[in-house]
Amino acid sequence: MERHFEHDLEELKQRLLWMGSLAERAVHQAVHAVLDADEALAEAVLSEEDAINEMQIEIDDRVQRLLALQAPMAADLRFLLAVARINGDLERIGDQAVNISHSAMRILRHPQVKPYVDLPRMTELAEGMVRDSLNALVRGDQTLARSVMQRDDQVDRLRDQLFRELLTYMMENSSVVFSAFELVLVAKNIERIGDHATNIAEDVIYFVAGRDVRHPALDRR
Repeated sequence: MERHFEHDLEELKQRLLWMGSLAERAVHQAVHAVLDADEALAEAVLSEEDAINEMQIEIDDRVQRLLALQAPMAADLRFLLAVARINGDLERIGDQAVNISHSAMRILRHPQVKPYVDLPRMTELAEGMVRDSLNALVRGDQTLARSVMQRDDQVDRLRDQLFRELLTYMMENSSVVFSAFELVLVAKNIERIGDHATNIAEDVIYFVAGRDVRHPALDRR
């Protein structure tokens, strides 16, 4: 029975990592639909939305079944609770990718507002945060998880910088308002992806150490 439970936990982890890979790919394709003016990439993200949603339901069902049938204790219970929360964050990362894809398809119908400089850097940071948060889960690595949390401020600073630049463009040239506003939405969605990666990193620390670090002031007590 115990070996069977361990097998179920490992299988659950693998399904979660597969969902994470789908979410990562969706983000990468969605942003490059904007950067490379590639409508096919945006359409590919939209076509895979259902797969991510179905995976979320499957993982939730697995978690609920294991909680109900196995009555896990200690680390196993923390792992299942962390998986349930991470599952939700990965699904929302997929939603952000869908939002970016919709923006990409609208942006493609207008001239480019400005050279893309901050957007690729923001994306690189956010994608790295998602990837490292999942690697931290696999390795049980608190140090890597905390490094993900620390990078969130960098993403926020790049978002603010991009917002300021785009606002300047909109004030100087009314013809770019539509495209610039869509880029604001893209940057906001990338920033939210960073937030979800941070949430995952916090859940990894909860799973590994049994500490809730969502509120830093409480974590220091």
